[in-house]
Amino acid sequence: MSTLSVRLPESLHKKLKELAEQEGVSMNQFITLAVTEKMSALLTVDYLKERAERADEQTFKNIMEQVPDVEPEEYDKL
Repeated sequence: MSTLSVRLPESLHKKLKELAEQEGVSMNQFITLAVTEKMSALLTVDYLKERAERADEQTFKNIMEQVPDVEPEEYDKL
């Protein structure tokens, strides 16, 4: 495991400590989870952009034609 020193404004440090206590985890664990969430979001965007570039519009249309034309269930309506 690596060690990282980070300078935080006092107000951010205080809020971080409060939130970690509310979640019942250490500040280190809270920061690790926060960084993991952010990285996951950014990597997902990159993946979706890359995947979209490989997409084939005709294949998509062919697949969509196989979807039944029925009303959605009540719980699926917007």
